[in-house]
Formats: sequence, structure tokens, C-alpha cells
Amino acid sequence: MMFKNYIKTAWRSLKKNKAFTAINVLGLALGLTACLLIVLYVVDELSFDRYNTKADRIYRVNEDLKLGNNTVNYAVAMPPLAQTLKTDFPDVEDAVRLKRTASHVKKGTENILEYNIAFADPSVFNVFTLPMINGNPATALAEPNSVVITETTAKKYFNSINVVGKTLLMDQANCKVTGVIRDMPKTSHFNFDFLISMSSWPDSKSDKWLRSDYNTYILFRKGADPKKLEARFPQFLRKYSGSEMQTDLNLSVDEFEKGGSYFRMNLTPLTDIHLHANRTGELGSNSTMEYIYIFSAIALFILFIACVNFMNLSTARSSNRAREVGVRKVLGSSRGSLIVQFLTESMLVTLGATLIALAAATLLLPAFNQLAGKEILINSHTYVWLLPVSLIIVLVIGFLAGSYPAFFLSAFQPVDVLKGKLAGGFKGGWLRSFLVVFQFAISIFLIIGTLVIYNQLNYIQNKNLGYDRKQVLIVKKAFELGKSAAAFKQQVKQLPGVADATLSGFLPTEQARSTSIFNKDAGMLDQKNAIFPQTWAVDPDYIKTLGMKMTAGRNFSAQMSTDSSAVVINETAAKFLGFDNPVDKLLYQALDGKHTKVKVYHIIGVVKDFHFNSLRENISPVILRLGEDTGDLSIRVSTSNLPALIAQIKQKWSGLSTSHFEYSFMDQDFDATYRSEQRIGKIFIVFTTLAILIACLGLFGLAAYAAEQRTKEIGIRKVLGANVTVIVSLLSKDFIKLILIAIAISSPLAWYLMHKWLQDFAYRVNIHWYTVAVAGMAAMLIAFITISFQSIKAALANPVKSLKSE
Repeated sequence: MMFKNYIKTAWRSLKKNKAFTAINVLGLALGLTACLLIVLYVVDELSFDRYNTKADRIYRVNEDLKLGNNTVNYAVAMPPLAQTLKTDFPDVEDAVRLKRTASHVKKGTENILEYNIAFADPSVFNVFTLPMINGNPATALAEPNSVVITETTAKKYFNSINVVGKTLLMDQANCKVTGVIRDMPKTSHFNFDFLISMSSWPDSKSDKWLRSDYNTYILFRKGADPKKLEARFPQFLRKYSGSEMQTDLNLSVDEFEKGGSYFRMNLTPLTDIHLHANRTGELGSNSTMEYIYIFSAIALFILFIACVNFMNLSTARSSNRAREVGVRKVLGSSRGSLIVQFLTESMLVTLGATLIALAAATLLLPAFNQLAGKEILINSHTYVWLLPVSLIIVLVIGFLAGSYPAFFLSAFQPVDVLKGKLAGGFKGGWLRSFLVVFQFAISIFLIIGTLVIYNQLNYIQNKNLGYDRKQVLIVKKAFELGKSAAAFKQQVKQLPGVADATLSGFLPTEQARSTSIFNKDAGMLDQKNAIFPQTWAVDPDYIKTLGMKMTAGRNFSAQMSTDSSAVVINETAAKFLGFDNPVDKLLYQALDGKHTKVKVYHIIGVVKDFHFNSLRENISPVILRLGEDTGDLSIRVSTSNLPALIAQIKQKWSGLSTSHFEYSFMDQDFDATYRSEQRIGKIFIVFTTLAILIACLGLFGLAAYAAEQRTKEIGIRKVLGANVTVIVSLLSKDFIKLILIAIAISSPLAWYLMHKWLQDFAYRVNIHWYTVAVAGMAAMLIAFITISFQSIKAALANPVKSLKSE
């Protein structure tokens, strides 16, 4: 009965003060909505690969290679590694290899190019949790040319999931469908629509130990210690790669390592791959734990700001509530019952805000998914943890946010209150000052962070990359034209609106990469003279079409037959090799292990460094050589009527092939590389705006409180001749001081943390003083506008009303 009375009284009080209640609920609801969306994002990121029932026992094997001055970290391993680990180490229960590929799949008369395809060992269903709807997982990938497809893929090609035994024509090979699995979860670091039996891929039987081609995963037995296996890797590698190293490199393992090089293996837990791995050969686009920390901090900050607002807005009403407290105490109410009463009001406000936040988060989730590039769903599984968390939020935030006003208001002495006096220390309390400083320190920090992220993204978009990505149309998979690819290139070059064209799959914005070992010493015995660069096969039109610049020597020429053994190197390769003038110098490449067959290349030119990885990475050595690679046809266009030109190019394609015509633009492919950073930047801006808005609500409460406490003072000043400007200045100056303190505290912290974030980029902007100044001025302006609203209102009030009780 008593509790029911508390509820009724709290409800009446909240209804009586509708404006304050609405602002309170709105502020908390905004904070909780932002917090819930961030929590959903963080939970989604942390849940990657955890759908696997054996996730805690699955590890990926990685390789690290250093040769001379070149270091490469691979997410792939050697062809025979999986089976050998399973054979040699009892702690390894099973192992599986995956190898990404692409293939044309026949559907009626249409050839559809599918990219989400992988060759997989039969053990894939034992290691990973891939529920099979139809088929037997134990035998599904045992035979060559067998394929397991996802539920969506089965419906796409057969309009049914009962397709076991049917055939798919994949790159001119008939593949028998032996199983249908459920679609792989989006929270997986790889996502394939087709799994083809590994035995269909001849190279999978290779016994080479100095190659890295296969993403390899091992399943440990229960109770096994992965660290113990990792400690045995050096000895294991010596056993299996030592003789091959001696044959292929003419070096023993000791000699290899003595020269400063190394070849190592290590393990990454499956559940760490998405947030902790960024290696060459990843099966998907991974994120970073850094963003989890950043967004978690933002969520806590926003929630804290919202709670502070509740305290500020509650105590802003203290003058009105003080008399209520005095009367209640005179009538016999204990301090404890008053505390419970105020906490009940707090709980009701928090409950209302939480319900609004849950509804708002649900409604805003599709827009948030689009912003964040996610597919987060709120379903029955989500409510299993979301509802208990919401209840805890109501109790904890309701108590914490309501505790300060509850304990403060309940402490008023009836005699002082009924005489018109308030507690002596209430005006300008240090806790309130601290809270407003804290609120705006966070807001200024977020403004600076947003400006730095925006500047870095803008820098990426406008940086000179060493090639011109604009107005370049890329026709994908030109190799499907076979011997007609060269003819297709020549036909396209004749079209009006085409400036030039080049055939090569090795493009700065593509994933195709290849490395080779070169040496500037004919004997090739000294590793310090070795270089392990990207080695790309290009045609004579490559450099010109992509708008690259020569800094020394010349480009390739189709008229010079000697260019078949010529190379063009980038500036970084020239530095690695230590040549002052690389032109006409020689490079040597062994074609066999004993170095009896050696190809000699002569350097004809140096191309200006160009970026072909993320700007997070330094430019590494590149050697361009003449060769036939028909991966893509890149076309530099010089017309404003792109649709018409694309239609003409497609017509030329259709005259040579029945395959699907696919194209993209190089600038779009480049932007895709930084899509993650762009999304993070947009999310940062949205939540920074929310944080500032919520902080302003708190400042609004403080300004209302200050004006309320100084009503009579303002009335006296007006009677004595003070104008509106003087009164606004009087009420604003204390808050402006607090904002200045917030700027002084947050600016160096924001500079330090954003400087650390920028260190992830090898190429980055500097944080200029005016970035901090702009953030500070923005915060000052926002604060002043917020304060002025209440200050002007107080200054324009009739002094008679405030002084009539005197």
C-alpha cells in the first residue's frame, strides 16, 4: 500500500511539472537510445565467429616472412600443413583448408560470375558449425567436383532446397550438388555461397613448404594448450621446410636466419580474427578492437551526460520542492520516506525514458544499419539479454541519477525552508560545477575527434596516390575472353571517348598480388642484396593509362623486343636496392633451386611511388615487368556520355563472349577500401551531435537553476537600472568560465588520443592548433546560446513579481 502511495505521489509531481518532466525524459531517452544502438553494434562486432559451437578450440595458422628488408604477414599457409599438423600432433583433433576462388555458374542461358566461392577440405563441417539441411556432411565434399551450396543459393539456381544430386555447370565443369547448408551468419569472418571439394583443385595436393596459398584452421582437442604447439613450430618448420629451403634458396635454415631473415608460424584464435587480424590473404574485411573501445567509451559518456542532466534538471526545481519538503517534514515525514519518494520519481522517469529508448532504437535500427554497414536484428534472442539489461538500467540509472537530488532535497531543514531560506552551500556547488565541466569536456573531446577523423578522410580522398583513379572504367575478368582479350582491347581503344586502355589484373585498387625474389648480386648468396617485391605483369600501356609518372628512364615500348627482359621499378624498390641511379642496372631471378637457371632483367626506368595498399601501410617495393595478364581491362575515358560508351564496350564484349559483362570505376573501388573509416566517421558525427544536444539540455537545466536562485537579485538590479545585456552577462560568466576549464582539460587529452589514432595510418594529417580552437569556439557558442535563452528570459521578467514578497 505504501509503495502504491509513493507511485501515485510521484506521478502527480511529474504531471504537475510537465515541462521539466518532458525535458528529463527526453534527455534520458536520447542518451539511452544512443547507448542501446552502440551496445547493439559492439555486441554484433564481438559476436563474430562465436556461432561456432567449437569456437574456443579453433585457431588459424598464420605465417610471417622476412627476406632481406621485406616483411610480409600472411593469413595463409602451406598446402601440406593442415594434414601434417593433424598427423604429427595428437593435440590437433582436426584441420581444414579454405581457398577463395571465383567462378561462372550457369543459370539457364546466363553465366553468372560468383565471387563467394571456396575450395574446402571435407573436414570443414567438423571444424566449423555449418548446419546442413540436405545431404551428409561426412561425405559431402569427399569426391572431386562435388559442391555444397547455401540455402539462398539453392533457391537462386533451382527455386528449391531439395537439390542434392543435381548438377551445376561451374567454369565448364559439371559439379554435383551434394549438400545444402544454412546461409552462413553475417557475423562470420568468411561468408561463402559455394564450397567445392578441395580434391577438385589439383594444386591442393602440392607438397611445397615454401608457399603460402591456403587459409588453414586447426581444431584442438579439449584441454589442449595452443601455446605448447606454437612453441614447437620452429622445430616443426625446420623439419619440413629445411631441405626445401636448401634446394630452392641454396641456404640452410641457420644461414637464412643469420642473414636477418626469418620464416615463422603463429596462431590466431578464431574469435580474435575479426577484431585483431589484418594480414595479407584475409578471407574478409576485418575491423579493429580500437573502434570497440572508442564506441564503448562514447556510449558510457553519453549515458553519464544523460544522468548528469537528470540531476541538474531535478535540482533546478529545488526552490519549488524545498517548501514541499519542509511541509512534509513538519507533518511527520522522515528523511528516509522522502528519499524513497524522490527515488520513486527518478525510477518512473527512467522507466519512461527506457521504454521510449527501446522503441526508438527499434525504429532507428534500419537507418543505423545502413549507416554502419551492418545487418543487426532485434529478435527473440536479442530480448533474452536486452530486457534484463533494460531492467538493470532502470534500477541503476534511476538510483544513481536520482540519488543526488533525493539526498540533497531531503536534507533541507523545515525551519530554514519555511522562512524562505535554502541550504547555504547550494548556490554554485562544486559538484555541479564539476559535472558541467565534465559534460562539456566530453563534448569538446568528441568535436575535436570528429574534426580530426573528417580531416583524415578528406586527406585520403584528395591525396596524390601516384596514379589517377578518376575517369578509369574497369571491365572485370577480361581473361574470360581468352586469346580474344588483346583484340577486345584494341577494339575498345578505337571507340570515341576512350583515351587509352591496358590489360592487367594487377591494379592499385584490386586484390590481385604476386611476389617474387630478386637479387642485385649475380651469385645471389648475400640475402642483404635480395629484394622481395610485388611483381606485376603489365603491358606497355599500363603506366600511361593509369596516369603514373616516370621519375627516371623510360616506359615499356611494344617496339623494343629487348623489353621482354626489362623491368620498371618504383622509387621504394630503388631505395631498397641502394642504387643511386637504377637505370641500366641488372637484377637476377633464380628459376630453379640450385640457381643453375637464372633470368637477368635490366632496369629501364623508375616510376614514381604509387599507393596500392591502404594508407595505413607504407608503400613497399614494386617491380613491373612485361607479361600477359588479362585479368581486367582498365579504360581511361574522356567523355561525359558514359552510359553510351559503356553500352558500346558491352556490345564489343558480347561479340566476343557470352559471359556476363561486369564493370566498375576505379575511384569507387578506391573508396571501398576506406568504407569502414567513412562509416566510422559518420557514426562519430551522429553520436557527437547527440552528446552535444544532451549536454546542452543539462546546461539548460543549470541556467534555469541559476536564474531561479537569483530571481530577487535580478529584480533588484533591474530596479537599480541594469539592462538586459548586464544581466545576461551576470548569469553567463560563471558558465563560460566552466566551459573554458572544460576546453583546457579536454583539448590536450583529445589531441593525444587522436594523435594515437592517426598513428595507424602511415600517411596522415597533422592536428593543427586551429582544429582545437574551432572545437572550443563551437562549444562556447553552443553553450552561450543555450544559457542566453534562460538568461534573457530572466532579464525580461517583471521585477515586481520577484520582489513583492519582500
